[in-house]
Amino acid sequence: MEPTEEKKLPREEGWERDVLNRLAFASLNEQRRARRWSIFFKGLMFLYLFALLVVMLPDQMGSGSVKGGRHTALVEVKGVIADGAEASADNIVTGLRKAFEDKHTAGVILRINSPGGSPVQSGYVYDEIKRLRQKYPDVPLYAVVSDMCASGGYYIAAAADSIYANKASVVGSIGVLMNGFGFVDAMDKLGVERRLLTAGEHKGFLDPFSPTRPEDVEHIKTLLGDIHQQFITAVKEGRGQRLKEDPAIFSGLVWTGEQGMQLGLVDAMGSASHVAREVIGAEEIVDFTPRPRYFERLAASLGAAMANGFGTLLGMGQVR
Repeated sequence: MEPTEEKKLPREEGWERDVLNRLAFASLNEQRRARRWSIFFKGLMFLYLFALLVVMLPDQMGSGSVKGGRHTALVEVKGVIADGAEASADNIVTGLRKAFEDKHTAGVILRINSPGGSPVQSGYVYDEIKRLRQKYPDVPLYAVVSDMCASGGYYIAAAADSIYANKASVVGSIGVLMNGFGFVDAMDKLGVERRLLTAGEHKGFLDPFSPTRPEDVEHIKTLLGDIHQQFITAVKEGRGQRLKEDPAIFSGLVWTGEQGMQLGLVDAMGSASHVAREVIGAEEIVDFTPRPRYFERLAASLGAAMANGFGTLLGMGQVR
């Protein structure tokens, strides 16, 4: 029996060794497949990002590019006018300065589609337009309204040489507002006590969880009235005798483009291409609107999380 057992031992060891070899080769093959798939997906993602770059860069490079012949410069005012927004004073003013400085610019179009926003930001743009028009008296500036030019949007438009709109555009809203909520009665019903500590008699004025005081309300009304008067003065200065003697113009109401013409808020009907071709006489339009950098636009389009994932996959780190 002993010789038989000795012969079996080598067979058992050979079988175990064979299994170990198979497991080792299987593990190596799996690692190779994983590496190949990783390379494949990285390459696919690279091609995808490259395709996006090819699509987006021509638009980005064309923005503000200088052409050889006369052209109409375009600057967009799109969305809410606010610091840090797409339609911030910094962005608009940057585009306007580049448009006026270009020696091939025959005229500038400020295309507006905005419900308004900050009176401070609008005031900055208004003042800069007045300065640029004085510095470049031979370069006209026309405001063209697309869907809406209200409140701060019209504040800016009033500085233009002329305002064009569509018959269905919404214009006006020459007024100022401040709004909020009051929760005093709700707190009383819920049995919630408000504990407000301030240093300064009026530091907590118009607190939504405290009753309003007549003197605080009167102070805010005076403040809003001053800002409203600044708005009115700017519109009257920009529009001059074209405005009709109608107090409703400054009441905060809005009108269509056709109604705006009757009130002197709009000069004529026309689109940006119409103004470039028929008024300025330079049909080619060059967009001088500042655009976000490529990866900022990519993050905005695909979402910050997805963009960060792409960057990590390609070894570029996070997109911030």
